[in-house]
Amino acid sequence: MTSSRRRVLITGANGYIAAQTIARFLDAGWVVRGTVRDLNSRSTRELAAHLAAEQAAGDFELVVVPDIKAPGAFDEAVRGVQAIAHLATPVVFDSGDVEYIVGTAIQGTLSILESALKAASAPGEGEGLKSFVLMSSTSAVRTTVPGPRTFTEEDWNTKAEADVKEAGDQAFGHVIYAASKVASEKAFWEWMKGKEPPFAATSLNPCWVAGPPLYLPSSPGDVAETNSFIWKVFSGQDFPDGPAGYGTHVDVRDVARMTEWAASNPEIAGGERFIVGGNGNVGAPQAAADILRKAYPDRQDIIKKGTPGEGYRPGYVIDPEAVNINSSKAVKATGQDWIPYDKMVLDAAKLFEGFL
Repeated sequence: MTSSRRRVLITGANGYIAAQTIARFLDAGWVVRGTVRDLNSRSTRELAAHLAAEQAAGDFELVVVPDIKAPGAFDEAVRGVQAIAHLATPVVFDSGDVEYIVGTAIQGTLSILESALKAASAPGEGEGLKSFVLMSSTSAVRTTVPGPRTFTEEDWNTKAEADVKEAGDQAFGHVIYAASKVASEKAFWEWMKGKEPPFAATSLNPCWVAGPPLYLPSSPGDVAETNSFIWKVFSGQDFPDGPAGYGTHVDVRDVARMTEWAASNPEIAGGERFIVGGNGNVGAPQAAADILRKAYPDRQDIIKKGTPGEGYRPGYVIDPEAVNINSSKAVKATGQDWIPYDKMVLDAAKLFEGFL
């Protein structure tokens, strides 16, 4: 390893999206520093074991940030990096703790921004910081409205925060998550406007993320919630409700690719929001079942048949009368389209064979 190589800080390194993102940066020649809350957690130990060779080579390291909300929490972690990808945020769909979920998302974002600014202003410390990439969500872009309607990066979810307030103690799950994404991304852009730091800022707004994790989790119960529908269908369980997000999907590898691209191209990505995924890839658990029953004929007595073809359109294309998103901005900027829905499902199932 040489000091001239680019170094990136990726927060929440032991998460589903983060692990694939780390791999993408390593493949692109970056040195990666990842933050976790606890080095002894099972997910962190599994990540470290998978990337043991990269750690031994000095290409990858893990550092502990126990509380991302704390002022100065990231002061040490940000030193000497040329890019920051902030992925750490609560993803809790089965909790009604508004203060924790929304507060942590906002304060964690502001905490790392302040640390980045301090590093970028310190001689010999962070003058090389060029880009800051925030992992937001299409939950911050679109809302529940009657179709037809297509959302773009110009749109904001104007209902989520109000819906949480109105629900009070009854607020739950995806509504709180959406509110946390809206609030944290707004805080991000307001901070950038007020501070005018010497690094570029980009927000990525992926839709429903699924596809193969970087490595097989230790048990099916550890499959990421947004990705679990593939395993449930593949293993013969009843079809789950959803998945949410209007059925529009993106492969986790595309999210990782976009993150590395934004970090590597601050002159293009700076100041921009990018919807990640969509333009089709609209599916449902029934679609996954149809794909998997065809690909695994020996499992046709296991994978539930359901009602073939129901709930999605041929080719997983959008329904022009429904609520959709337009991610052509990202496709045009990168010159690359999204991994197709069927490949996303099949590649995940291939890995999940390890559970059978």
